[in-house]
Amino acid sequence: MAKRKAVKKKAVKKKAVKKKAAKKTKKKAKKKSCKKC
Repeated sequence: MAKRKAVKKKAVKKKAVKKKAAKKTKKKAKKKSCKKC
């Protein structure tokens, strides 16, 4: 059980990192589109 919990925590951390990365890329994309406008 302890091992499974550790794996789940790692998975949650990875998901959080991916979400943060997605937010950063979205902000960059918005800035680029504004420059094109």
